Amino acid sequence: MKRSLGLVLIAAFPALAQTAPSAPATPAPQPGAPAAQPATKPAKPATYDEKADAKAQIASALAKAKKENRRVLVQWGANWCGWCHKLHGTFTGDAKTKRVLMYEYDLVLVDIGRFDKNMDLAASYGADLRASGVPFLTVLDAEGKAIANQETGALELPASKEEPYPGHDAAKVVAFLEAHKAPYLDASAVLAAGMERAKKENKRVFLHFGAPWCGWCHRLEDWMARPEVAAILDKEFVDVKIDEDRMIGGKDVEKSQRGDVKGGIPWFAFVDPASGEKIATSDGPKGNVGFPAQPDEIEHFMVMLKACKNITAEDAATLKKTLESKPEKPQ
Repeated sequence: MKRSLGLVLIAAFPALAQTAPSAPATPAPQPGAPAAQPATKPAKPATYDEKADAKAQIASALAKAKKENRRVLVQWGANWCGWCHKLHGTFTGDAKTKRVLMYEYDLVLVDIGRFDKNMDLAASYGADLRASGVPFLTVLDAEGKAIANQETGALELPASKEEPYPGHDAAKVVAFLEAHKAPYLDASAVLAAGMERAKKENKRVFLHFGAPWCGWCHRLEDWMARPEVAAILDKEFVDVKIDEDRMIGGKDVEKSQRGDVKGGIPWFAFVDPASGEKIATSDGPKGNVGFPAQPDEIEHFMVMLKACKNITAEDAATLKKTLESKPEKPQ
């Protein structure tokens, strides 16, 4: 649905910028009849954080995307915008759209106010919001370069007399997202590069396996990324993550490293890059500890750390404290 005229009206008369579609006018009451009471609609929940620092939001998403070989998807919009709520409803309510977003993108919702916030930021990525309207999508690669800008009128379902505001076509949305996702990396090449770097830096490899759907994998990765944790682990390790779903040959590499030992993910090992020997693995007395959250799992991780030459007893105690401070279940 074309929105240029609507934007002109919004710019001229901000009061018109209400959630679409508009409710039909209430008929005039008949003589003697009680006046009709206006229907009150519950306010839509705020989809956009109106106080957020958009540049900081995007910078944080880019850091994650670079680490995970993903894209950043910026959805420009505002809480007054009915079509923005409709598109976000597709993002959160359609199973295929949710999956491709979870696997391939870090989503950032940027509030544009009444076309008076973050407009220069949008323009810096080539997004002409005044001409195209909102919601509007921008895809960034992990370096922050805009690789696609998309007005979303083309992604809507056809309007009809019965349904003049049908929302967005999930198949079109998925096709757009699939077309701009990052090319998958080869798991064997990722591991080889990590091993080579570890040799040069005289370190070992912290090799861990995960997947986008795995909550405990995200717990492990988030913990490893905490500044106080990363500073300690960096003394000993080069971090190498193999995504068994998003890397070519990821499951084959997992099998070659893990063998026939059964268990879930995350699974991890400390590897000597010179020999390829696994110095320690997350297979504890009760099986794979995954993210070490329970006392016996944390204790096994402490045993693993004893094989590390550059992590002191004080460092190990710090890591243990951070693990013990985490909740027991993934969010």
